Amino acid sequence: MDYQAYSVHNFRNIPQIKKLSAEQRFDIEVVGQVLPFKVNNFVIEHLINWDNIPDDPLFVLTFPQREMLLPHHYEAIATLMKAGADAKAIKAEAERIRLELNPHPAGQLAHNVPIVGDQRLEGTQHKYRETILFFPSQGQTCHAYCTFCFRWPQFVGMSELKFATHEIELLIDYLREHPEINDVLFTGGDPLIMSSRHLAAYIEPLLAARLPSLRRIRIGTRAFSYWPYRFLNDDDSDELIRLFKRINDAGIHLAVMAHFNHPRELDPQPIRNALQRVRETGAIIRTQSPLLHHINDDPALWAALWNKQVDLGCVPYYMFVARDTGAQHYFAVPLVRAWQIFREAYQQVSGLCRTVRGPSMSANPGKIQILGVTEVRGERVIELRFIQGRNPDWVHRPFFAQYDEHATWLNELRPAFGEKRFFFEEELEAFYRENISTSTIENFE
Repeated sequence: MDYQAYSVHNFRNIPQIKKLSAEQRFDIEVVGQVLPFKVNNFVIEHLINWDNIPDDPLFVLTFPQREMLLPHHYEAIATLMKAGADAKAIKAEAERIRLELNPHPAGQLAHNVPIVGDQRLEGTQHKYRETILFFPSQGQTCHAYCTFCFRWPQFVGMSELKFATHEIELLIDYLREHPEINDVLFTGGDPLIMSSRHLAAYIEPLLAARLPSLRRIRIGTRAFSYWPYRFLNDDDSDELIRLFKRINDAGIHLAVMAHFNHPRELDPQPIRNALQRVRETGAIIRTQSPLLHHINDDPALWAALWNKQVDLGCVPYYMFVARDTGAQHYFAVPLVRAWQIFREAYQQVSGLCRTVRGPSMSANPGKIQILGVTEVRGERVIELRFIQGRNPDWVHRPFFAQYDEHATWLNELRPAFGEKRFFFEEELEAFYRENISTSTIENFE
């Protein structure tokens, strides 16, 4: 299959788009001015059920919907477009709106960037002690864009919102200075949109450096379901497979972090073939997804997703909570309901599927898991704990929030039992005062 991509500028050329009304096509154009839109012919032909438009979850996953913008944001863009405003005016308004959508949640742009000597290592994030994230500059796009993506600022053409790096040598220097880091995560965008040659130019120096502390390399990708031919018969697919084998041959554990949001993504044979070919390199494929209203907020669906993944040799890893950015208002599931969905799905699967953790918020202090709803001293509360934390000592310490069936994110929760603050808040503020010299803590988002 030859690759063909579509964006807000040419999506009307998709033959199946005629199934949409003129109003629906206009809505895609309006929302696509603000939030990124890209889809390819594999998604169109193999994943979307065009007989169930516009409700098909994989259509919603890739095609912008009107409700993904707040009403006043939608009207601002739609009014300009209907009045025939020029592209410059529409772009300016879109950029103004984007800055209101919390483009970099959890302090990822300001609070997590490491320093080598006196130089900021832009395009990396070191939030948790053992793991560093690396954003290769050629990997800051994707084969198709998920409408929920919390890294949407990478794709909208605003350079001040984007982070990426060429600096593999600086990364190696930083790893030498920080032997506590044993895990490098290549992320994006999607690193596997790069050529194998470019990916090797980042990975081979890591292998050659023979860092005694480096034990694992992770690669986050959506390519299995959005373009499985990346692993099968692209011009450099064989080169990619050989690179994966070299990582394992060097004694480094390779984990491919695959994103699947719906069990139907695992049905097409090319996707199954791609998973099998990567597993044959010795890589472990771990799977993750956010819980998303309109797409997968159904326990039976999650049970089916985990079962299929295990059947195909993958390891279910995370159920995330939709992040507080972009179209969160459209995709968010209240935390109490998220826990109920996770619990009901967990009850339906065997132990091999129960490697999954969640529901988890990747918030400013760390990854926080919702453990459930219970009653303590006559008060109904939500129990939570850290899976990861800026301070490792926070990990697995349970804490409690007042019961709130509407809250969708950490900053909407309040401490239980009359406490004024959660146990970590004072230390987190002190950390920022010492390391960031800022008075804004962003409500621990």
